[in-house]
Amino acid sequence: MRILITNDDGIHAEGLEVLERIARTLSDDVWIVAPETDQSGLAHSLTLSEPLRLRKVRDKTYALRGTPTDCVIMAVKSLLDPAPDLVLSGVNSGQNVADDVTYSGTVAGAMEGTLLGIRSIAVSQAYSWHEDGRALPWDVVEMLAPELLSKLITIPLPAGTLLNVNFPNCAADEVKGVLVTEQGQMTHGLSIEERKDGRGFPYFWLKFGRRDFAPDAESDIKAISNGYVSVTPLKLDLTNHAVQDQIAKALEA
Repeated sequence: MRILITNDDGIHAEGLEVLERIARTLSDDVWIVAPETDQSGLAHSLTLSEPLRLRKVRDKTYALRGTPTDCVIMAVKSLLDPAPDLVLSGVNSGQNVADDVTYSGTVAGAMEGTLLGIRSIAVSQAYSWHEDGRALPWDVVEMLAPELLSKLITIPLPAGTLLNVNFPNCAADEVKGVLVTEQGQMTHGLSIEERKDGRGFPYFWLKFGRRDFAPDAESDIKAISNGYVSVTPLKLDLTNHAVQDQIAKALEA
């Protein structure tokens, strides 16, 4: 099995090293094409207005000055022949659940693999904040992902479907199990923070926040909050099929 790894945290991210070790428990044919720099929050974006610069880091490992989507396209369309059998995207530094999936470059890497007809899985690890910054329990995903992924790659999936896997922020021996979940909903509480530069001119930061909410019982966010690994099947078809007839009838009136 040929495995392609990408991420959105960049070629130097610790999570990428973790995912490579996980992938090597599944296959000895592992390739990495990851962004040269952090591409978090860029979702399923393409680089169209400037060239893509590719740098070979070592054997079967490349850094691309582009997005996670660019990385998967570069790997499949230019570097790898034959194409990979599996795309793994991550391990993201932080959960990608609920509305996060629409922003996530990690999920986008798996989306692009799916568009190209390749089984694709996004993998993320939740974390907590300490005085020194993020505290990521990488051992959780590294210990539990190999067995879980070995099962997930054998499950038949319909075309246009990817898997979004999130590991909870707890000790590995405290993980309660695996739940198959639905994409939840939550409110970020995004805001704009205005500051002044050295000459007194304004500039702005997009600032994240979290508002209180009650997640649905079957949701991904509820699962990892309760100490479970969340596996959510996502589909590329964004059509709201339930509303199609309603709109059609309204237009006929």
